[in-house]
Amino acid sequence: MIRHTHLGVSACSGDAVIWRHTVSGWNMKIGILKTDAVRPEWVPTYGEYPDMFVQLFKRVDPALTFETWDVEQGQLPTNIDDISGFVITGSKSSVYDDKPWIRRLEALVRQYHAENRKLVGICFGHQLIAQALGGVVDKSPKGWGVGVHSYDLTDTTLAADGKGGAVHLIASHQDQVMRAPAEANVIASNNHCDIAGMRIGNNVLTFQGHPEFIPDYSRAIMHFRRPMIGDERVNEGLASLETNQHQGDRVARWLVDFLRN
Repeated sequence: MIRHTHLGVSACSGDAVIWRHTVSGWNMKIGILKTDAVRPEWVPTYGEYPDMFVQLFKRVDPALTFETWDVEQGQLPTNIDDISGFVITGSKSSVYDDKPWIRRLEALVRQYHAENRKLVGICFGHQLIAQALGGVVDKSPKGWGVGVHSYDLTDTTLAADGKGGAVHLIASHQDQVMRAPAEANVIASNNHCDIAGMRIGNNVLTFQGHPEFIPDYSRAIMHFRRPMIGDERVNEGLASLETNQHQGDRVARWLVDFLRN
């Protein structure tokens, strides 16, 4: 368990969360469920995946605080009274892999959903939540999605930020949600990925794309995985980084607002 120490704290009294007001807004603590590790040689430049989320979210609100559990290494949250919601990170694992930590995380998702706790899923996290709640995830016959993808938004609340009815996010995935859970509303899609974002009830928000990635990290992954992805798709992905503006900060504001409200 890793604690990221920043300004401000939040406290609970019974079931009611008491927020302490800071100059940047209502303070909030976010739990990060880490499901993969960055390649060791890349960590000095890009950090680990929780570091990417911390940097992303603190650009929205510097007073946010964080706590990380390395789920892949067997850590699961215990005392969570001061956690406003959880973010499940991306992973090179597939949600249908026969790994005990994935089954434990699925059970945790079902528990937290039943308790109406806020959950955010990104890439693997998006797929894991879908599968845990009755959806289907598989390897896509459309191949890898890499580079900056444009997704059509059908969620009027998110699109009401004045930045248009599409969102542009870095993608890096071969698996997709093939069937959403029965209670899900699909809120983002494109020709490559029909289910690229979901809302489930009032406590779950997920995206297939990676708001936490930066273009340089996307380039590094594509170059490293070129033999797996293929030259044509990698070249398309690299070109998209030059022609399309990644909107990670836009999505970060959506996620922070969702976790806070």
